[in-house]
Amino acid sequence: MARLAGRRLLFAAPILLVVTFGVFAIAAASPFDPVKAYAGTAALGADAETLARLRENLGVDQPFTARWWHWVTAAVTGDLGHSSVMRQPVAQVIGERLAWSTLLCAVAFVVAVLAGTVLGVLAARRPGSPLDRAVTSLAYSLEAAPVFWLALLVVWLFALRLGVLPAGGLTDTASERVTAAQVARHLVLPAGVLAVSQLPWFTLYVRQGVGDALAEDPVRGARARGLSERKVLLGHALRSGLLPVLTLVGSRVPELITGALLVESVFSWPGIAAATVQAATAVDFPLLAALTTLATAAVLAGNLLADLLYGLFDPRVTFDDM
Repeated sequence: MARLAGRRLLFAAPILLVVTFGVFAIAAASPFDPVKAYAGTAALGADAETLARLRENLGVDQPFTARWWHWVTAAVTGDLGHSSVMRQPVAQVIGERLAWSTLLCAVAFVVAVLAGTVLGVLAARRPGSPLDRAVTSLAYSLEAAPVFWLALLVVWLFALRLGVLPAGGLTDTASERVTAAQVARHLVLPAGVLAVSQLPWFTLYVRQGVGDALAEDPVRGARARGLSERKVLLGHALRSGLLPVLTLVGSRVPELITGALLVESVFSWPGIAAATVQAATAVDFPLLAALTTLATAAVLAGNLLADLLYGLFDPRVTFDDM
């Protein structure tokens, strides 16, 4: 396990370098002007000399390769630079928002895995039954539904129409401090929408995996020995059927991050979504590079976690084979 993790860490370093270089290259080719984004309306009446001086102060007068190398060498020492659009250090921007984004993604992911497992098992018990058709139809329908459309729909239904849950934010409007009860109440809708957006894949994978396991000889032998259907399903078929789901852990991380950005924007959740949008439109090189590196690292960590779980739970696979 340690050797596998070490190899993946060695491979991650060049990947992160290439990704950050691509971010700087794409941002340099962007039609957005970081100087005008930084100055705002004041840039409309500024002369060329003032704009040139501001460009030099922001460091955007240099080639993007020089800016990229300066950012990489500083990031190695822990200095992620200063965000021009947020007017604060990049590390502080991420530190203030990362915890809330992580909370949202973690809750949504756990709910999607648990709900998908339950629905998949129920559908796999009797293939072709009305319950199986209903679950699979629901999964395919949700798979085709855009996450922002789901977010707007639940805001209209639960916040505007029924008034049972808040439409957005982290706490109540009149509240002066953050409490766990308020955060939990405001988390229901965004986490629920994000979980529903990930639910179809887990449901369909579990249904297929458990359905195939129920047709295997070991499960048939367990039934022939007189074991109850519950023990056969939970003790044999479910363990074997959940192995393909482990591969989803890594592959769903990019979709989870993308969905989280959209959900945070709709629900005004104080995560990294707003910072990402502002960094992109203002061509904020340090913040863009840091956020992209963070997202790439999350994807690589998800793939590593999937491989580790597969190696631990599948006796046919060894870590030396990975």
